[in-house]
Amino acid sequence: MMNWNIEADVVVVGYGIAGACAAIEAKQAGAEVLVLERASGGGGSSAMSSGIFYLGGGTPVQKAFGYDDTAEEMYKFLMASTEAEDPEAIRLFCDNSLEHFNWLETLGVPFERSEHKEKAVFLNTSECLFSTGNEKVWPYKLIARPAPRGHKVAGIGENAGAEAMKAILKRCEDLGINAEYDCQVQSVIRDEQGRVVGVEARRNGETLRIGARRGLIMATGGFAMNREMVCANVPLMSETAEPLGIPSTDGSGIIMGQKIGAATAAMDGVIATGSIYPPGQLIKGILVNKLGKRFVAEDSYHGRTASLVMEQPDQTAYLIVDAEVFAYPEITSAQHQLVDGWDTIEEMETGLDMPVGALQATMARYNQYAAEEADPDLFKAAEWLKPLDQGPYAAFDISFNKSIYLYMTLGGLKTNAQSQVLDPSGYPIPGFYSAGACAVHIPRTGKSYASGMSLGPGSFFGRIAGTQAARNERAQHRYGQIKNSLTCFKHG
Repeated sequence: MMNWNIEADVVVVGYGIAGACAAIEAKQAGAEVLVLERASGGGGSSAMSSGIFYLGGGTPVQKAFGYDDTAEEMYKFLMASTEAEDPEAIRLFCDNSLEHFNWLETLGVPFERSEHKEKAVFLNTSECLFSTGNEKVWPYKLIARPAPRGHKVAGIGENAGAEAMKAILKRCEDLGINAEYDCQVQSVIRDEQGRVVGVEARRNGETLRIGARRGLIMATGGFAMNREMVCANVPLMSETAEPLGIPSTDGSGIIMGQKIGAATAAMDGVIATGSIYPPGQLIKGILVNKLGKRFVAEDSYHGRTASLVMEQPDQTAYLIVDAEVFAYPEITSAQHQLVDGWDTIEEMETGLDMPVGALQATMARYNQYAAEEADPDLFKAAEWLKPLDQGPYAAFDISFNKSIYLYMTLGGLKTNAQSQVLDPSGYPIPGFYSAGACAVHIPRTGKSYASGMSLGPGSFFGRIAGTQAARNERAQHRYGQIKNSLTCFKHG
């Protein structure tokens, strides 16, 4: 028997949206729940987010504006557009997306019955529904019927996520869920059979051993604020890129999981943003690298564009516009600088120090097909096509190592559809669950990300983790026997 200072059926580490949703479901399943949070209150990075949930399958908001979305169309899109490493998890998320939206509303999370039709990265209004991914981008629009699935909480400004967390934490309080604040978990404890049974933490200078009778849920966030981990796992990040998160977004939960044998996945995954839109008219320009070549359909989701900018020679890219399209990017924090204006494309090519004739050839080909509302190279949608033939011309420098790109990490502890943390052989570590940004995301690269794919799946799989942990009983686990049998088989 281990000696514990505190003990509960389910212990949740981290009080952002994944941890809070896990705590609610575990409590409602009859478990005694304890949340451990290293900050002085709940909310985490979720409360600092723009408050967008990626949800579909025919939500009331989608239906209010005539979108006939289904779980199957949502599934087809995510399977095609993401790396789809875990189809079972994607299927579970899509099939239950409508129910999850309704569940969030029962908690008091406010969603207006309103829609924003323009291209946007985040909304400064309280509007709800808007397109936040690559649903309308080739080839995905041919595979699944496009529908907007970004559902923004009815809050104002870039941190509307605080409105969601306010409602969710209020429900935790109403349910009587216990929380220990200013409590920094330092290690995970396993018993002799390999089962996770608790944690060691520091609170007010005191070391505590906290037992988890049924399960431990790790929901501590990603590692964007840990420069050492970023440099080791995401070498393409430039010195000018800035992490999104709070100080505790330092990968501590991932590191603790690794130390007890948990597997990780997609640790090189990152979503960066330094969008050229709004205004949407800039999408009618073209993006070229230092060789004068296009490399991405300009109507792509901003995270997809950023990922491809990162991969260009010297991480250099320019937005090229003519007099009809010209406007300044409205997200000024990205600091995309206007390079200059030129009367001719040949002069612009020289001014940008591109190979002779390269940009001229690119522009000539683009303009030829744009006049026919076609883009046989990158398949930009017809609504964004216009010949760039009205001088003077201008270029904005959107290089990854010159502009300010904000980023989040997408990798983390490897889990299955039941939010169980897996070992390197793919077996669940008994008693150990994870959800949110410290677990690997459904989209594992910025090329496949959509705004809302953190809060949406994070809250959903937090619920799964809470339910599974609450149902858990130690006697049901034979992990050590299974592992020993496999070891004997492999070496016998």
